[in-house]
Amino acid sequence: MTSEESADALVDGLVRSAFQIMGVLTRIGAEHDLSLTQLRVLGILRDQRPRMSDLAALLGLDKSTLSGLIGRAERRGLLTRSANPDDKRVVDVLITDAGRDLAGRLYQDVRNALAPATGRLDAQQRRQLAELLEPVLTPPLTLTPRPGVQD
Repeated sequence: MTSEESADALVDGLVRSAFQIMGVLTRIGAEHDLSLTQLRVLGILRDQRPRMSDLAALLGLDKSTLSGLIGRAERRGLLTRSANPDDKRVVDVLITDAGRDLAGRLYQDVRNALAPATGRLDAQQRRQLAELLEPVLTPPLTLTPRPGVQD
């Protein structure tokens, strides 16, 4: 297999797995009245305290779209906004206890839904796949919003 063929096979595998996983995430999100983007926000905030601008870049959304999304999650008691402790002009987005609880339940739902696929691998293969994915996923791709495109 040539270098180009192996690159194509990798991209194909990543896209196919992304579609399969997005299907699972979309279904689980819908069961909790969450869009795929709202699910992503909860997943990001479970482990981080990003600035609104950083969160917008990670999601590929403009700030006004993100502000509406965060507002809806605030009304549900899942997220809150707070002044950044180091720079009062900056707004951080924080997950609430209710949001963290929901994120934990969602993670378990996703883990259970993916178990038939991940169960095809033994422990060493799962560890190896996780290690191989790390340099592909870290740092996350930063998306810039395209004019006129909204979630």
